[in-house]
Amino acid sequence: MAKSPPVEATAAFSTPEQPSETTPHPYEFHVSGPRNLSAPNWRDLIRSSWKDPNYKRMVIACFIQAVYLLELDRQEKKDETTGLAPKWWKPFKYKLIRTLTDERDGSIYGAVFEWDRTAALSDFILVRPSGAPRAVLALRGTLLNRPTIWRDLEDDLRFLAWESLKGSVRFTGALNALNEIVGTFGSTNVCLGGHSLGAGFALQVGKALAKKGIFVECHLFNPPSVSLARSLISFGEKAGSLWEKVRSRLPSRGTGTVSPAIGEEKKRSLSVAEVNKWTPFLYVNNSDYICCYYNDPAGTAVATDVGTGKGGVVAGSGAGDVVAKLFVMSKGPQKFLEAHGLEQWWSDDIELKVALNHSKLINRQLRSLYTSSMQPSPQVTKP
Repeated sequence: MAKSPPVEATAAFSTPEQPSETTPHPYEFHVSGPRNLSAPNWRDLIRSSWKDPNYKRMVIACFIQAVYLLELDRQEKKDETTGLAPKWWKPFKYKLIRTLTDERDGSIYGAVFEWDRTAALSDFILVRPSGAPRAVLALRGTLLNRPTIWRDLEDDLRFLAWESLKGSVRFTGALNALNEIVGTFGSTNVCLGGHSLGAGFALQVGKALAKKGIFVECHLFNPPSVSLARSLISFGEKAGSLWEKVRSRLPSRGTGTVSPAIGEEKKRSLSVAEVNKWTPFLYVNNSDYICCYYNDPAGTAVATDVGTGKGGVVAGSGAGDVVAKLFVMSKGPQKFLEAHGLEQWWSDDIELKVALNHSKLINRQLRSLYTSSMQPSPQVTKP
């Protein structure tokens, strides 16, 4: 597979040198894009490629790459005919219907892609292949170059401090966009994807809809897992655990009461069993210290081949609760910039494992979805 500079790296990014007239741009789809990923054709009417989870992962990653390039094209004043971005969605028979723009600096941080029926018909694809979403909302991560760096870093610091992005205008914009396309196409026909900081936004806007009982398929590549808030919480948990050990050695009062923590755990177990679950897909590389804490288990981790297509239990209070599917890179980039890059997720020579464990981090982030006060509403569906 051809190598290209890490457009998607959150830690470092610089605009590449302009290629000569005879040298292709390093971000051209045919240079750095997937090598063995076929475009949709009439055979998909019989056996849809979108039913393959690896195919879906690769295509969603390409759509997110397109958002990075839409912003770079904007900075270089390129349009749809001269820009690099369109090549990353057109091969899959989708069209750009909307860009999400940060009102503070005019930068593009997200985009909505819709199944392009006209382009599909030109290749004798009469209907949308089974499993292909009608619309995809893709959100990019941080670009460390001057026009957009300050707003990107502002949201990075917001997450670092509070482990939340709800105060950002990008959160509001992404949530409004997701609400609109769900209202238009139905939640079962919409896909949500993000990388790095964009994965943080995708997780939180997807969670906002899930609280209303509206579940949208969500793919999170290298989602951020490092925050000061998380460190303080971890310190508090360790202090609490130490106190419990000390208290257990003290003379008992003989009351025989159940501790509040156990009572809350039982209550949460009941609530999880009573509601349908939103199940995001997380893709992490343990060599990426920004996202590796998602693979920090509360129990013993077990790995299975991704080819089984079965999800991993990474959160939830009851045995067998599938609350998120965590895919861990078992063979892939080891250096940080490459391990945090988006390009690895459309590579055809990577090896993924489905991690079966109880992740403390995802458990805490999704815990509020399964409280007894939640009233699930019917799924929004469209034909």
